[in-house]
Amino acid sequence: MHPDLTERILQHLDTVDKVDTLDLVEVFGVDHQKIVGALKSIQAHGELVNAETTSRKSLEVTEEGQMVVAQGSHEAVLYNAVPLDGIPQAELMKSGPNAKVGFSKAMSQGWIMVDKSVSPPLVKRKVDKIEDTVQQNLIAVAAGKTDLPANLVTEYKKRKLLQEITTKSFVLTKGPEFSTTLTKLETDLTVDMLASGLWKDLKFKAYNFDALGAPPTRGHLHPLLKVRTEFRQIFLEMGFSEMPTNNYVESSFWNFDALFQPQQHPARDAHDTFFINHPAKSYKFPQDYLQRVKKVHSSGGYGSQGYGYDWKLEEAQKNLLRTHTTAVSARMLYKLANQPEGFKPAKYFSIDKVFRNETLDATHLAEFHQVEGVIADVGLTLGDLIGTLYEFFRKLGITQLEFKPAYNPYTEPSMEIFCFHPGLGKWIEVGNSGVFRPEMLLPMGLPENVNVIAWGLSLERPTMIKYGINNIRDLVGPKVDLKMVEEGPICRLERA
Repeated sequence: MHPDLTERILQHLDTVDKVDTLDLVEVFGVDHQKIVGALKSIQAHGELVNAETTSRKSLEVTEEGQMVVAQGSHEAVLYNAVPLDGIPQAELMKSGPNAKVGFSKAMSQGWIMVDKSVSPPLVKRKVDKIEDTVQQNLIAVAAGKTDLPANLVTEYKKRKLLQEITTKSFVLTKGPEFSTTLTKLETDLTVDMLASGLWKDLKFKAYNFDALGAPPTRGHLHPLLKVRTEFRQIFLEMGFSEMPTNNYVESSFWNFDALFQPQQHPARDAHDTFFINHPAKSYKFPQDYLQRVKKVHSSGGYGSQGYGYDWKLEEAQKNLLRTHTTAVSARMLYKLANQPEGFKPAKYFSIDKVFRNETLDATHLAEFHQVEGVIADVGLTLGDLIGTLYEFFRKLGITQLEFKPAYNPYTEPSMEIFCFHPGLGKWIEVGNSGVFRPEMLLPMGLPENVNVIAWGLSLERPTMIKYGINNIRDLVGPKVDLKMVEEGPICRLERA
């Protein structure tokens, strides 16, 4: 078995006073980089050798020079292309890619001449034979000769036939701890070494304070947060103010009753809503407003006949996990109607979690994010809503929209929003919208000529489309691949 390259270097150095690592290439027949790598390993074991940096300059034939070695110099090739009876200069210049250089050099060498006594002028040979010294010198360099005259080296370098290579190497001599074998270096200092005193006879590997440490783990933005940031920026660009959405627990009054949603509505059933056991009820309500809401539900008002049922406070007091952020919009509109300075037009938006008692599948979870926009102003119409939706979705990069009539307890008219998905090649539903009913707005105290338009959509669906996720459980929940979160690209919506 051959000894390791490090020990072979040490054994060779034991027989000489000093040696250059470039000379070891020929001795061991290995690449110089492997010699240098072995030297680094030796140096890691202590002062076994002294290594002094040095450099050597050598000549190397370039790619163009290799062509000269094989075919002859440019001037010799051009000379050989000139027939005995001459050739027109224009035709000669087409004989090869380096004809121009060859012509110039052959003229200066006195190998050819231009006979201008005929028309067109002919290039003729001036000598019977030539000696191609350029090719001979490059062949010698390729064979290892390095003693070319300095003027020739300069000329060939200028002609890009030769290049000068500087090779760094090390001159090795024996160090104060020289040995022909390597002792294994310890990397850890153990309790046993300290207790027995063995550490005194051992050699330890030096600490490398320049080595890179393990990269620290760090947090990454979830795709939902990235898309949320883009949505939020669009709302802010359109002049909307963000609503406070930090109350996940809401009373049934603000979540349903204030929106003119009857107490017997199926959405208020435990099969669709998460009710809270503790605290089970809310008690603080604006009493005047509560009475107006009760009246419009029970017997109507403001031009409406209501639902005609016995409205119960106990039902309105029940606490739940909010089923939509429209509950937040209701609070904000009530506050807008009752501010001391009177009503002022406003534009609000919210992006936050809502909770519904859904059956879990690939596209539904019990909690998701709702994006909602609300505009309150005098004389707003369905046309204003449609125009606002076109502008909003245009900023999302969606320009093909269609609207379908729908029913919501608290909006009339109501519309489902569809967009054309080029990837799927079909129309898909992306949101819901409508004009809030007078039975919802007038009890709050808003002026009769004020209308409120609103729309909402989920945050998860556009995120899944943007990041190519087919199952919502791969986006949210315990099965999420953290590597997907870590390596997910920045979200940039292609705005039209």
